[in-house]
Amino acid sequence: MLQEILSLNVFVFFMIMARMGTAVTMFPGFNASYVNLRFRLLVALAISFVLTPVLADSLPGLPESPAALALMILGEVVIGAFLGTIARVLVAALQSAGSFISLFSAMANALIMDPVAEQQSSVIAGFLSTVGVLVIFTTGLHHLMLRAVVDSYVLFVPGQALAFGDFSELLARHVSDSFALGLKLAAPLAITGLTYYIGLGLLGRLMPALPVFFFGMPVQIMMQISVLMLVLSAIMMVFMDRFQSGMGAFLTP
Repeated sequence: MLQEILSLNVFVFFMIMARMGTAVTMFPGFNASYVNLRFRLLVALAISFVLTPVLADSLPGLPESPAALALMILGEVVIGAFLGTIARVLVAALQSAGSFISLFSAMANALIMDPVAEQQSSVIAGFLSTVGVLVIFTTGLHHLMLRAVVDSYVLFVPGQALAFGDFSELLARHVSDSFALGLKLAAPLAITGLTYYIGLGLLGRLMPALPVFFFGMPVQIMMQISVLMLVLSAIMMVFMDRFQSGMGAFLTP
């Protein structure tokens, strides 16, 4: 009886669900704590149901032993987790940029609960992360994440051995690039902050009796927020381009 049920494309559905469901639960925006877990499961089930007739021919047959079946499903889960982690690492560049900006603008101690990173972070880091996820969904880049999972069946064929060495190397490279991108995105505010610090230090030397920190801190915060307002659109454009190129690497030409 079980053999007959599994032969009716249920095996294909569960194979697709293992990869797609894992990726969807880790993608930015889908994995947030404010998104209902049942809604995430419903989205993964719906996408897997639609992809079942499309990807049925590209999947291997049902293994004969339960151990082989478990290993195959485990491999699909690992691939889905890998793709979801790549997307989260790309979005983490905005959190790094926000942390740098908060440090340069003397607001690093103003912490809030970041709904995207699901941890306490600075106000600017939480703001940039939220805006980044909003931009991903408003520009349709979330479709790119789903397409990357679908096209990954060409790069990572189900049932074959996983290249854990390549996975770890690519993930480490993305983490390094994400940190570097965060510093580049915060460069305008780093330059203005450094210039202001130098000017404030010179002013303190020229006027020793002047309480520099009493009037310097509010001016610094206001100046950095003004600069952030001017460069926010450019930051998002650069982030969108890097996110598109990062996830587009998994698309088939």
